[in-house]
Amino acid sequence: MSYTDKTLTCVDCGAEFTFSAEDQEYHASRGFTNEPKRCSSCRAARKSERGDSRGSYGSSARQMYSAVCAQCGKTAEVPFEPRGDRPVYCRDCFSQHSPSRSRY
Repeated sequence: MSYTDKTLTCVDCGAEFTFSAEDQEYHASRGFTNEPKRCSSCRAARKSERGDSRGSYGSSARQMYSAVCAQCGKTAEVPFEPRGDRPVYCRDCFSQHSPSRSRY
């Protein structure tokens, strides 16, 4: 498919920006069907407001909870609030407890 540059209007700041043929081809190769709604500077500002770090859990956006490992008794930090009805494992014991997790 042949792509040509398009001029779009940012929904945040109202500025016009170019959705280049190369960007359109990239979007299509990734299966994206919607055109971008924001210019690059508004997109970057929105990402920084959300704390978007491209999948990294190193940001302060994720709340961690303390729990006691059901196997070794050490304190563990987990990304969910333990309810008490299921065992919670530290990282080491979890990797020993379920060595291979298959996806269906």
